Amino acid sequence: MTWRQGLITFNSDPSKSFSKDLSSSKSCAALVGDSRTPSFPSTVHNPSLNSHQSSLSSRHEVFKEIQDVVEDNADLWNEEKEPEEVETVMKVVPSVYYQYLDIFCKVKAEKLPPHFTCDNHFKLEGYLPPVGVIYYLLNQESDTLRAYILENVEKDFIQPSLYSTGAPVLFVQKKDGGLCLCVHYRELNAFTRKNKYPVPPMYKLLNVFNGSSIFSKIDLCGAYNLLRIKEGDEHLTWFRTKYGSFEYLVMPFGLTNAPAYFQNLVNDIFQDLLDVYVVVYLKEVMVFSKSEEEHVTHVSTLLSRLRTNNLCAKAFNCLFDVSSVEYLGYIVSSEGLKKDQENVQQILNWPPPRNLKHIQSFLGFANFYHRFITNYSKKISSLTSFLKKCYCFPLSEEALNTDASDYALGVVLSQVSDSGKHPVAFDICKLILGGLNYEIHDKELLGIVWALKHWRDFLLSLSSPFEVLTDHYSLQYFMSSKVLT
Repeated sequence: MTWRQGLITFNSDPSKSFSKDLSSSKSCAALVGDSRTPSFPSTVHNPSLNSHQSSLSSRHEVFKEIQDVVEDNADLWNEEKEPEEVETVMKVVPSVYYQYLDIFCKVKAEKLPPHFTCDNHFKLEGYLPPVGVIYYLLNQESDTLRAYILENVEKDFIQPSLYSTGAPVLFVQKKDGGLCLCVHYRELNAFTRKNKYPVPPMYKLLNVFNGSSIFSKIDLCGAYNLLRIKEGDEHLTWFRTKYGSFEYLVMPFGLTNAPAYFQNLVNDIFQDLLDVYVVVYLKEVMVFSKSEEEHVTHVSTLLSRLRTNNLCAKAFNCLFDVSSVEYLGYIVSSEGLKKDQENVQQILNWPPPRNLKHIQSFLGFANFYHRFITNYSKKISSLTSFLKKCYCFPLSEEALNTDASDYALGVVLSQVSDSGKHPVAFDICKLILGGLNYEIHDKELLGIVWALKHWRDFLLSLSSPFEVLTDHYSLQYFMSSKVLT
């Protein structure tokens, strides 16, 4: 769909009219379109737009306001902007904030950000660049890698590196089934001097909403990519792929100091607003007010601050002028803080833990709401007892696999989980002397006896029977066979 440009006629009353030829103006695209053209913003009056006659009817006193808004946002409403995207964004953002629509422009978020005083700088001690392994990739992983490189080179977020060393790349599966590319910066992080800039604890940020009744939540677009790597340090972010080596110009995910640098950035930008009517935790910004009139001013100030610093937000992840909002895992409203029922339901539906890692995961998740639970430490004492180093976590159902050949015995100890059997330990024993002369059924039985002795301490600690698996059919009757005379 293309947007038509032409003569705009403003009619304030039947006897007066004002016309302006905007055919050469980029801002014209905001006003003249087809039948799907959205209503144009005005805090006083919503004018009537006739896209076929190229006319806009409005009260005379609000014309200048409308014209100013159009001209101020000319860069946003240009011919490259997709009208469908504009319409969708305008449905999410209240009309009172339309003058800040450029903050939610996706094209703006894909441009290389400017340098800030808190650019990511590496202070290294004895660091030697690693030679990352180029792992074998599946077709889907290769497609994801290729698309990632092409997209970020086009945005000037990465550039080809002259170095042959660098960190390897890995892939993590997303909830929607797609793949997320991750650069494995383990060695770089190990030698990086840690930035001690304070990232505030989440629970302390939630104590400033007292008395507030209206809220807006802004999600910054790009997050860590909003910060540049300090000039001269770009080569330290190199990573190796089968398509070549590349280095970042913006701060990537996975760096140990990324949260500290990003928190430093947002704190510097909103320094005079923090805890007054703005709370910021990394890329999530909350605006809180006691009245609607006050809130419009607060949000406008925040959006203006974002524009001044060339930052943008994701319109579809933002909420405006609501009485209740989810923030940092809590439901915030005029009544105070509440637990998010989705998180509570996850705790109630948590499957029984099968090993130490499962218990650690559950406690880490449940600890988030410990402030709402009386005698919490007492109630979880039975679980924390499993975290002691001297405690041997009871194994679940076990399977002991044995096999024998002419010259050796092989055994595998497996543990059963929801996804199947997983090997816990392997071992092998070479047959010597008389064992070499045993019949095959005796060698198979010897493998079972040797495995029971070898893992006696593990198997005796089980609270339930375990299986012995062998490929020798006749041994299944060993325990029930009669003694022959």
